[in-house]
Amino acid sequence: MGSGRPKQNLNVSAEERQALEAIVASRSLPHGLVRRAHMILLTESGVSIRETARRVKVTPPAVTNWRKRFREHRLAGLHDQLKSGRPRTHTEEDIAVLLNAALTRRPKGATHWSVRELSDETGISKSTVQRYLALFGVQPHRSKSFKLSTDPLFIEKLRDVVGLYLNPPDKALVLCVDEKSQVQALERTQPLLPMGLGYVEGVTHDYVRHGTTTLFAALDVANGQVFTQCKARHRHQEFLGFLRHIETNVPSHLDVHLVVDNYGTHKHAKVKAWLAKRPRFHVHCTPTYSSWLNQVERWFGLITQRAIRRGSFDSVPDLKRKITEFVEHYNQHPKPFMWTATADSILAKLERLGKVICGTSH
Repeated sequence: MGSGRPKQNLNVSAEERQALEAIVASRSLPHGLVRRAHMILLTESGVSIRETARRVKVTPPAVTNWRKRFREHRLAGLHDQLKSGRPRTHTEEDIAVLLNAALTRRPKGATHWSVRELSDETGISKSTVQRYLALFGVQPHRSKSFKLSTDPLFIEKLRDVVGLYLNPPDKALVLCVDEKSQVQALERTQPLLPMGLGYVEGVTHDYVRHGTTTLFAALDVANGQVFTQCKARHRHQEFLGFLRHIETNVPSHLDVHLVVDNYGTHKHAKVKAWLAKRPRFHVHCTPTYSSWLNQVERWFGLITQRAIRRGSFDSVPDLKRKITEFVEHYNQHPKPFMWTATADSILAKLERLGKVICGTSH
């Protein structure tokens, strides 16, 4: 019967036996495949179906079934068959309608689609809408800001600044200079909740304002070090004071190339007069609306993220002290920002952006 000695020999060849033994000895193949190969070897060596089932911990009909699979399909029959699965609920046309709505139209009375609104609009379930939006990388809930420069000398200024980054002059320091104004000394109204296993640091949403300071900074693009000063205001007087600070700290035999933006303070008549008396100072202005070209803006992002945003300061002097502590620690292990974009690559990207805005990208 089905549980006794096998009645029909499977005629396992030497090559098949070698393959079955390799499967049984494997530690990486699926356990089910290893167990089926073991069944075939046991029954072919004369072990009864009932005893084989007991050894491999399956039922006797299972052994009979896999012997039949092996007889009909040989080694390939021991592998799991692909299952057809449930048929798709939505057609390509349904998906196209969903994506077309998300990309080309806006819901009534709102600026962007939500998953629920797209579901109501298309008749597709919320979970399916969410899955297809994620699959195609469509994110109606997100946006990013941009501002195209209107500077008539944009290309010339771009090539000038990028040229400094990629091919700095000899015996000179290239410094990216700017100020971060209105840095607030905010004191949280309650002590923070420390971070622990399974939960993040907690800070109160309300605070007491203790005043502001302006952080002037000059980033050395070659080694990543920064010169900084905190001042009460950001007029041309304070900017001149910071330029004197730079002059004092840069060796006299080096030229100084300053990358600055078009803020009025930087172009004040007294600032120009001061620079005119110092021929080793050279000013390079970024185009309007192009603060991203000034590398010190990236450093401002670092200090904001790591020392200011989540801090609590009981006074402006306390804020200044902690900024100084961060700068001193940062300058012990500075890392320059690696600028790789050429002027031509930036111009090509801006051209593509302009075509998208004008609707002529295709």
